[in-house]
Amino acid sequence: MMAAIGASLPAWADAPRVKLTLADDTQIMFDPKRDACDGHDVPDVNARAFRDADNKVVMFALHDVNRPLRGQDLSHLKLDCKVAFKAAFSADPAAYDHQSWIAATWTDNGKDIAAVVHHEFHGDRNGQCNVPKDKATLGCWFNTLIGAASHDGGATFTKQTPPVIASAPFRQDVEQGRHRGFFNPSNIIALNGNHYFFSNTTGWAGQRYGACLFRSAEPLKAGSWRAYDGKGFTIRYADPYGPKQPAPAQCQPIAPFPVAPGAIVRQRSSGAWIAVVQAWKDDKSYPVPGFYYATSRDLIAWSEPRLLFATKTLFDNACGAGRLNSYPSLLDEQAQTRNFDDVGDEAWLYYASMRVDGCSHTSDRVLVRRKVTIKPEAAAR
Repeated sequence: MMAAIGASLPAWADAPRVKLTLADDTQIMFDPKRDACDGHDVPDVNARAFRDADNKVVMFALHDVNRPLRGQDLSHLKLDCKVAFKAAFSADPAAYDHQSWIAATWTDNGKDIAAVVHHEFHGDRNGQCNVPKDKATLGCWFNTLIGAASHDGGATFTKQTPPVIASAPFRQDVEQGRHRGFFNPSNIIALNGNHYFFSNTTGWAGQRYGACLFRSAEPLKAGSWRAYDGKGFTIRYADPYGPKQPAPAQCQPIAPFPVAPGAIVRQRSSGAWIAVVQAWKDDKSYPVPGFYYATSRDLIAWSEPRLLFATKTLFDNACGAGRLNSYPSLLDEQAQTRNFDDVGDEAWLYYASMRVDGCSHTSDRVLVRRKVTIKPEAAAR
């Protein structure tokens, strides 16, 4: 039986034991040289998929000119050149219209689609940066999660009103010198009448760095999302460009994730939640850089992470890498849910693979996938 969300469990308690094994059969699913509509179409976000009202698959996995891939199934997707969502590079940070990626989607009916959008404001591009030029790219990056919605099966999206899902409680000119805010949400999943996703924050005074868990019963309403405070889902993040609000409580970072998982799926046979996350090498849970997985019964207490794919990612120094691999996601061709948030005994690991030039990653990228087998593992004795 599933433990209740927020139940008081010690770290790693009662985590289901499954073993993921990655095959070598790399398949290129999107190559801009072959498949792009224009130079904007490069893999730059975790692959998200849903089935529309006609049971066709819609996937978002590319850059800030958000175009969907469409097809009969995951194996036969073609890019739709019509732009579904694009920000206008506005110089007004209060407009949340600078640069946007559709990073998570959810639909109950295939027609009405909720999206969590990774929104970047770069003060260095429009004279609103007060740090040295060599540090401006990160130092004047202010990130917010905003809501968008489609009512035509993902053909077009518009920002929700009000748009803010998660923001630092200050404006973009505060604490410049590092990237600030909430970043890179996971996919949205459903459990017991609610919807959940993870997002990572770089933190601020009164908020630790880490991966925060959000919940909503109504994902089509951006203002309905609440973050987990360690006991319940109580934290609402206000728009820092709106009326002044009290500082939010601290969201409880969920261990063992260094950043938000790239994907969370529930295995149908075991009931295990499986999260895949990319990580840099540390002295504790991540002995080498790469993609790792962890399991849970309740989304709060997770197993120790285990290595799935050793590789340098965008978190690592690119020198000598040849290629970097980032933005992992798990998708099952035979998923029984409209939003691909379940898997069987096999799934596909999707990720972006990018060429390295010297010590820099490039926009020469492809979206690839590799088969993953998922098997039960006997409890340790």
